[in-house]
Order: sequence, then structure tokens, then C-alpha cells
Amino acid sequence: MRVLLVNPPYITLTSVYGVGHQVPFGLLCVGGPLIDAGHEVMLLDAEVERLTGAALAARIAAHRPDVVMTGHAGSTPAHPVCLETLRLAREAAPGARTVYGGVYPTYHAADVLNEAPWIDFVVRGEGEVTARELVDALARGADAAAVPGIAARTSGAPKLAPARVISQELDTHRVGWELIADWDRYQCFGMGRAAIIQFSRGCPHRCSYCGQFQFWAKWRYRDPVRLVDEIEWLHREHGVMFVDLADENPTSSKRLWTTLLEELARRALPVRLFATIRAGDIVRDADILSLYRRAGIICILMGIETTDPDTLAAIRKGSTTQTDYEAVRLLRRYGILSMLGHIVGFQEETARTYWRALRQVLAYDPDLLNAMYVTPHRWTDWVAENRDRLVIEEDRAKWDYRHQLLAVRGLRPWQVFTLVKLMEFMVQARPRALARMLFHHDPEIRRHLRWCFRKAGAVWLREIVAFARYRRHAERPRSLAQWFGMDRALTVPRGDSMRRRA
Repeated sequence: MRVLLVNPPYITLTSVYGVGHQVPFGLLCVGGPLIDAGHEVMLLDAEVERLTGAALAARIAAHRPDVVMTGHAGSTPAHPVCLETLRLAREAAPGARTVYGGVYPTYHAADVLNEAPWIDFVVRGEGEVTARELVDALARGADAAAVPGIAARTSGAPKLAPARVISQELDTHRVGWELIADWDRYQCFGMGRAAIIQFSRGCPHRCSYCGQFQFWAKWRYRDPVRLVDEIEWLHREHGVMFVDLADENPTSSKRLWTTLLEELARRALPVRLFATIRAGDIVRDADILSLYRRAGIICILMGIETTDPDTLAAIRKGSTTQTDYEAVRLLRRYGILSMLGHIVGFQEETARTYWRALRQVLAYDPDLLNAMYVTPHRWTDWVAENRDRLVIEEDRAKWDYRHQLLAVRGLRPWQVFTLVKLMEFMVQARPRALARMLFHHDPEIRRHLRWCFRKAGAVWLREIVAFARYRRHAERPRSLAQWFGMDRALTVPRGDSMRRRA
């Protein structure tokens, strides 16, 4: 069958003015098994080509697809544009079957099918096997709605097939890299052609606000040597110079992680890596941080989330402020940039809360700061524990960690926004940070800091302009329980049930 994978035109300030466009990794993961099953697979990246409306519909029609699939890594904020993409697909190719996958539709499958009659199937959970079996069933004329992991309509009503058993072997299915037609479109962090790679899936930790451990069910990993083979192939065949490790927790096993780093260091590839790693694992790995640098890791994002000890305990982060401080210090000692992810809004906050947070972040002395707003997901424990918090942002496209979603007693939205922007400015433009950017002894680090400063500044200014133009919030806020319809059951089993099935 002719399968068209459409990366929806989800355009953000960050992708346009910040880090740049990244490869649609999830669609590529689905595309590889489909190609190997004998289907004719095409990729249309409407995000990077800025295709919308009639132009997008015309491109879809030109491919004459039998099946159109979409989904996005920014699953919640991209939901509206994913729906619109498949609506256009139904109009442009009325005979094609439409398929929607990702984290958000996994947990809202019945809602999606009720909301969007032009969507035929929802892929729940990991898509490599489910999407392939779905297309195989359609090609044979079999009952596609019975494929494990699929949600579809039966007699006009949403029906969920049994959940799919998760794949234990991540090396079983390959990524469809050949679907990328022009690698020059994907350049991130100012380092040239970029790719996304997964060493592992899942996370053994149980932070209350995070839905990743429930979606991925359990921590699994690829063969470290085969992964480095793939990185080397991407560099030699496609000129990839930068790799973003899209793992929730790549360092869960120090033994396997060390093997991966040693293999990267042994091959001495001129490829730089970015990874998200817990502060506690950085401290644990103090004895091998020189290996991190030799392996090509240039920057590490550490999600400290908050500087308040009580909030850290409440969200079950499993870290401490002292650990966070020590991790930043260690990374600097070994020439690796530290980026701190700080989230506001977990608790009812005051201006004094923001002042204390700023002082603590300044004490950490990170190289970079990513300040975000708490973004609730219906299937997480945090939403159940905070069901009475009021939702002031009803535009789903703004549920992207870059906008305030929940009311804060005692602070109006413009005050919260101003405090967050002041924190970003005072951290990024403090004298010590500027001195490193201008005079760091390592020219590569110096160049990267300057690039990040320019890009972060561009996004910072445009977010201020966007807020000044927008500034619309719900006049009659609903609670999280009302917003998510928490009287309705979730559309898939919780993580524990998925693990038992596995």
C-alpha cells in the first residue's frame, strides 16, 4: 500500500528562532518497519516546509496515498494541528484511511474518535508493530480494528482493541532514515546536520507530573555497539554532526551507559551529543565524566524542576538541591555545558517563591536555563492530586510548557509571565555567564554559548511580544477535573497494567 507519513505543520517560536527543526523521529520509526514489510512509504514534512491549508492538501493529493498517518513529538500542543492535518487529508484523498498516533491520542483515543469523524484509526502506545500490522490488515482486507493497540469505530462508537504487549527488543525494528530527502533542513544547536536517536525507552523513576514512565511502561535499551554503528553511519552517509539522545533516562544502567560512551570515545567521531540526564546520575558518574566528554557529549539538560525541597518531595522527584548543585559543578569541571530545566506552577506560588527560586538557580550557576510552566497530563498522578487547580488557558496549542496554564492565587498571569522572564534574563545575562560566553578557554564551548545566547534571546523577545498581543485567558476557569472530564475512564490501562501485560 502507498503510505504517506505527514509531519504536521506544528510551528513554534523555538523551532523557527531557537534550536531549529528536528527530524520527525517518531514517524521515521514507524516508516522503517512499513518499508521492510513491502509498503511504499513517503514522508511529507509539512512542519519544515511550512505547508498549511490548500497547499498541504494539494501535496497530500499529489502522493495518491492509500493510508495517511500523522503524529508529533509535541503530542499535546500539536493535537489541534494533527486533527486539521488529517481533516485536510480526508478532503484531499477521500479514499485514504487516516491514522493518528502519539502519546496524547494514546490516552485520549475515544475522545479523538468522537471529536474527529474523519480519523479512522488511533495507534495507542508504541507504533512500530501496530502501524505495520494495521497497514498489513488493510492491504489484506482483514479486520483492522482488531489489531492489538488500535482504536477504531465499531457501529459508530469508539472501540479499543486489546493493548499491545510492549517490545522488549528495541533493535528489532530499524529507523527509516531513507525517508529524509534533504538533511540540510534539519540543523540544530548551530552544529550542522542533526539527528535524533534513542538508546533507551522508559524511566524507572515515578515523578508524579511525568507521563513518560506510564507510556513506555518499563525501561528498555538498544545494543550500545549497534547504536554507535548507526550514529557512525549517519555521520558518514549523511553528514550528521549533532545527535540529540531522545531518552527519558539513558543512564538507568551505568554498565550499559559506560559501554555506549566507551564505544563512542573509541571511534572518536566528530559528532556532538545532547542528552537529558538526572542530576543524581551525573553525581553517580563523577568517576567517568571525562569519558562523557571524550564520547562527544557537549551539553546535558538536567530537569531539576524546582528549587523548593518540599515541592521536590511532593512531586516525587527523588533529588535534592545539593545534588543539583553538585551536578552543575561536576559538569563544568569536565567541560560539559549544563542546562537546567526549571518548572513553575507545581504549587500555589507568590512573588517571594520566585525570588527564592532565582537566588537558588543563581547559586547553582548553570550555563543555560530552560524555564517552563507546569503542563498537566490527564493520566498522571499529579493531575489526580491537583484536580481542583483552575485552568486559565483553554487553547490546547499552548499546552507546550511555554505558557501558563493554571491559575495562581495572588498573582495575575501577567505577573507570573514577568517573573519568569525576569528569571530567564537574570540567569542568562548575569556577568559570570556573559564572561564565559565571551572568554571561555575552550573555543567550541565559547562558540556554542554564543549561539545559545543569540537564539535564546531571540525566543525570549518574541515570547514577550506574543504575550503582549495575546493575553487572553478563560473568564470562567474550569478545574483540571472538569477540563479533563475525570469522571470518564482513561482510554488505556495505566502503566502498571501495561507492565503486567508485558
